[in-house]
Amino acid sequence: MTAITSVKGTRDFYPEDMAFQRWLYASIRAVSEQFGYQEYDGPFLERVDLYAARSGDELVREQSFVFPDRSGELIALRPELTPSLARMIAARSRVLPRPIRWWSFGPFWRYEQPQRGRSREFFQWNIDLLGVNSPEADAEMAAIAAAFLGRVGLGPDAVRILINDRRLAELQLQSIGIPTAQQSAVFRLIDRRDRLGPDAWEAEARRTGLEGRQLEQLQAALADREAWRTSDELRRFFRAAEALGAAQYLEYDPTVIRGLDYYTGTVWEARDAAGEYRAILGGGRYDDLISAVGGDPIPGTGFAMGDVVIRLVLEKYDALPKLRTNPADLMIASFEVESLEPALQLAARFRSAGLRVEWYPQADRLPKQLKFADRQGIPLVAILGPEEIGSKQVTLKNMQTGNQESVAIELAIARVKELAAAQARPSA
Repeated sequence: MTAITSVKGTRDFYPEDMAFQRWLYASIRAVSEQFGYQEYDGPFLERVDLYAARSGDELVREQSFVFPDRSGELIALRPELTPSLARMIAARSRVLPRPIRWWSFGPFWRYEQPQRGRSREFFQWNIDLLGVNSPEADAEMAAIAAAFLGRVGLGPDAVRILINDRRLAELQLQSIGIPTAQQSAVFRLIDRRDRLGPDAWEAEARRTGLEGRQLEQLQAALADREAWRTSDELRRFFRAAEALGAAQYLEYDPTVIRGLDYYTGTVWEARDAAGEYRAILGGGRYDDLISAVGGDPIPGTGFAMGDVVIRLVLEKYDALPKLRTNPADLMIASFEVESLEPALQLAARFRSAGLRVEWYPQADRLPKQLKFADRQGIPLVAILGPEEIGSKQVTLKNMQTGNQESVAIELAIARVKELAAAQARPSA
């Protein structure tokens, strides 16, 4: 019989993977709440029209999982969250107090070619600030990204946050004679620059309608790292980012444009300094999206970060935390059939006191049970044999130090809590 495999582009989450996901979620939550953001979420299914409205044809036609429901309406597995956020804000735009600071972490789906750093199913952090139209609000987004990177051990020598502004880019395109109707296509071209070789990119540029002098001027604009000084918005952005303590992570890059059509102002991407991983996180300002889905005009700014690339970057820079998959504070070991029932009673007693307890479910040799606890990373083992039962005591073995001590059963809960707390404290 042929083995059934997982669906292409999806992932199995073994305990060690779930430990990372929990740690990542906790890190994201801590940074989001540090800046005063509230957690929310949207549905996993949306009408495809929501994305067709502003995200761009490529996302809908080529990257989304789209299917008809039983009524024939086209439904999409959500490929991103910003349009859902816009729809939710539009539904309550008259009553929500502003500014609106929301964040979320959940699953998304895109029909892409699976490869290293890219899967069809992924988890994503989304964080947005709505109701404020200012470079300072954009700078807060960059500061949040920088705070997260610092928290997880990725300094500015490892990851850079690259900044541009679509308004400045539009002026640059206008100055070289590219009409407004052609600019979206040129933005998508610029967005693909790092993914194509120079020859392939130039060929794509010509298919977009750029030739000769115009193409040379575009390439010169993309090489100009001082053009930001002509933008009032970017000058204010960088001053605010410096005030927020994030300047060491930031630099202007005219090649950062973001491929989605709804961006209207400042845009940014985080990339590792070696250039191996593109868009660890990315986002920007979107001032027209909520009105496009039927709400009042409300400016917005935000970014998203997937869980796949950030894990690869953490591995690359040796910043991946050492995480314990087994949550138990202790394991109860018993090596005679007669001690199994007292062991169960002791486990129930410990759990009633709030301890996390694993019980070894059969009488077996003690070395084998200790080896199991060690492999599981369980810090303490409570040994309950005939001698301990007879003396109404329990032997506690510290798996980190190897020390053992006998404790009266009525005092065991307090002693286990004391030992567990000592092991949880970081060493000096």
